[in-house]
Amino acid sequence: MNPVLLKPGSDLRSHVVLMGRSWGELEAGEWATGRKVLAQRSFEAFRDLSSRFDVVIAEGAGSPAEINLREGDFVNMGLARAVDLPVVVVGDIDRGGVLAAMYGTLALLDEPDQARIRGWIVNKFRGDLSLLRPGLRMLEERTARPVLGTMPFLYDVWLDGEDALAISGWAEASGTGTPTESVVGSTLSVAVVRFPRVSNATDIDALAAEPGVDVRVTANPDVVARADLVVLPGSRATVADLEWMRSRGLGAAVLSRVAYGRPVLGICGGYQMLAEAIDDPDGVESGSAQTVAGLGMLPIRVRFEAAKHLGRPSGQWRGNAVTAYEIHHGVASRTLGGLATEPFLDGWQAGPVWGTTWHGAFENDGFRRAFLTQVASQAGVRWRADPSAPGFATRRQLMLDRLADAIGQHLDTAALAAIAGVDL
Repeated sequence: MNPVLLKPGSDLRSHVVLMGRSWGELEAGEWATGRKVLAQRSFEAFRDLSSRFDVVIAEGAGSPAEINLREGDFVNMGLARAVDLPVVVVGDIDRGGVLAAMYGTLALLDEPDQARIRGWIVNKFRGDLSLLRPGLRMLEERTARPVLGTMPFLYDVWLDGEDALAISGWAEASGTGTPTESVVGSTLSVAVVRFPRVSNATDIDALAAEPGVDVRVTANPDVVARADLVVLPGSRATVADLEWMRSRGLGAAVLSRVAYGRPVLGICGGYQMLAEAIDDPDGVESGSAQTVAGLGMLPIRVRFEAAKHLGRPSGQWRGNAVTAYEIHHGVASRTLGGLATEPFLDGWQAGPVWGTTWHGAFENDGFRRAFLTQVASQAGVRWRADPSAPGFATRRQLMLDRLADAIGQHLDTAALAAIAGVDL
């Protein structure tokens, strides 16, 4: 559970959600000094958890060596110092430069923070480990801290991550060729628009879990035009990302495909973009009151409200049970537009256009497969769901089990337990 959620309104301003409720905004200039209340509430959240559990693992955000923000830090070394935590630094070797990053991290920290670093873990290694070992030995010698193991790159394991990182893990469709060229006619190609401020990108995972569904992220109008299904995912800044989409020609590409009856799905912010108009009377999104035209594909009007709407809704669609979650400022209401619609979860369907604010809905196996079957029919694709394929929850559990097995095999779990003060 993350006690503080940031919802960027622009590159210089973020809405803040504290313990699940709207708290206010922070400008870029306030970032180093304007977070004392947020820090204290986060420390309290940690202390509450530690009073109820034997071990609490606090995952940092960004780098522990963001020394320009250290004064107001409460997500990395600030938390570690405030509640007296030992720290293990995990480096992603797949990105390159991991040894320099680890050594540099230690060098940049002040002495009290350096004292909390107990060891290193190398993540996502592929290749001959014997070639890496000399470097690991030198890292240990120069930092006087042990390397606690090297995790291999697990090709068939993908887990929830930060939005920008999660969506970057999918293949990028450049526009050279079709989004999928595997089994023509039996593969359902899905193009997900890569918004600059994408949110809750893990909705994509459930779609990609289906055999025969090829998911690509893209900012290329040609790819959007050719895919069997286009998904407009969630966004932390609906109005700004809608303007970005229009400026890139993506809005026109989406409108064109709908004119030919080709399916489009909007989720949360993406759903709001499909509206006739978006009202922001209190400047929740942009800081000033405004009304902007949506793409006009669904007969709805969206109004941004100051309070964030949170919930764990449940329902059904065509006999398939659905549980989900919602977190949004925008509220959609049906207009008197002439488009014929049918209810779709909490949203609407109008011909090939579908929209809902519900996140996580596609993790429900029966619903996901029924929806994709309908989309395949609209797109004229022969794809059919495989009822014998593992469900999404099963696949996630198998991945967690595989990750746990790899940790047991490749990390010094006894040393990690000792660092955490736990007897195995």
